[in-house]
Amino acid sequence: MSTSIAITIGRRIRQAREMLGLSLRALAEKLDGSLSHTALGKYESGSMVPGSAVLIHLSRAMGQPVDYFFREFQSAWTSPPHFRRRVSKLSQREKNSLLERSLDFFERYQEIEEIMGEKRPLKNPLPKTPAKTEEEVSRRAQLLRKEWNLGSDPLPNIHELMEIKGIKVHEIDTDNRAFDGFHSHVNGEPVVVVASWLNRVVPRKRMTEAHELAHVILHLEEGLEEKQEENLVNRFAGELVLPEEPFRQIWGARRKAISLGELLQVKAFFGASMMAIVYRASQLGLMAKPATEKFWKYASSQGWRTDGEPGDDLFKDGEANNRFRQLVLRAVMEEKISESRAAALLKTDVESLRAEFQETFA
Repeated sequence: MSTSIAITIGRRIRQAREMLGLSLRALAEKLDGSLSHTALGKYESGSMVPGSAVLIHLSRAMGQPVDYFFREFQSAWTSPPHFRRRVSKLSQREKNSLLERSLDFFERYQEIEEIMGEKRPLKNPLPKTPAKTEEEVSRRAQLLRKEWNLGSDPLPNIHELMEIKGIKVHEIDTDNRAFDGFHSHVNGEPVVVVASWLNRVVPRKRMTEAHELAHVILHLEEGLEEKQEENLVNRFAGELVLPEEPFRQIWGARRKAISLGELLQVKAFFGASMMAIVYRASQLGLMAKPATEKFWKYASSQGWRTDGEPGDDLFKDGEANNRFRQLVLRAVMEEKISESRAAALLKTDVESLRAEFQETFA
């Protein structure tokens, strides 16, 4: 077996292990001691090549088809994945799992796009000169709404919007609240990853998506301190989700006091959390400081940051887009890929996939 194949197999074993969040010793235990962690390490480095029986054993233990281990890597991060500060609470193993699972998804996504000839490059309509102030950032959010024909109405589905415009989005399965999202580039294409636990707090999920979209599309000066960058990105996301003109119309003049009932009405209209709404009102100078401080103390005492807010149940349908799945199913119907390849792309079994085709119309 050639050295290149041995290296490919080794990298795939390591990727599958890291996707599961396992150390070499933990994987050895999962294999019931049939392989030592030392042997696994040699397989991963490519210095030793596993035989067919070992690969079958690894396939079953790690939930991957055997042919997965022979697939050459077609995708790579082409810009450093950008996590927010809260991710510092994640262990390196947890972070690696998020990265490897995301890369695996985007690799499968790009493969089906190529098969179907359905590439969607991002066409960024914003100026390439860096935006330096919050006022300039707001103007660019307004420009984006204009260029993307979004009007001034609330955005119905930010996940879908990004997919339509050429930004791939992966909703990754995790309950770890130290992570909500990150952005990067895979093979030069912009990608966003958001945490599945945010489906329980959809308004917060929408703001996370808008935040990551801002990072992808907004040109900022290099070398900004993180706090400066986040302030500009938050302003852009605020203008995108809570555009100033309709927000002022609904909010009214500068408020010295506001009720929970009013905040719920604004939340229902824009699909934004009450915390994002109050933050936006403060940005625009529409809420007196004492009222703002009282709100934040109350929100903190009620655990809204971690447990969600009143009114979250208004958004049960969540935010989703199934373009990747639609492309795979269409490829099967158009006989461009086999059922087994489709099942591998969707990470399911052939029997479950066939249930999708019990009724077909031709």
